[in-house]
Amino acid sequence: MARPETQAISLRIRSEKVDMLERLAKATDRPRSWHIEQALDAYLDLQAWQVAHIEKSMTEMDAGRGIPHEEIVKELLTWGKGNKPKTTT
Repeated sequence: MARPETQAISLRIRSEKVDMLERLAKATDRPRSWHIEQALDAYLDLQAWQVAHIEKSMTEMDAGRGIPHEEIVKELLTWGKGNKPKTTT
């Protein structure tokens, strides 16, 4: 099985984070780069998910499917005043 292509990059991070990373690497017997890549994968997945949902929501708003801001504010102002929130179907 072919190994994925890798590239070296350089970045600056605070010394205390490097120390934490070093301790983690020693405790898990994994290289620092492995931990950095795991963290980066999780971050990129989360950001991609968020951007996709924002783009979908913007498309829906552009198509006229959404609730106007004023209606949201009006509904939120009733919260905690004994009123049941409206349910949408």
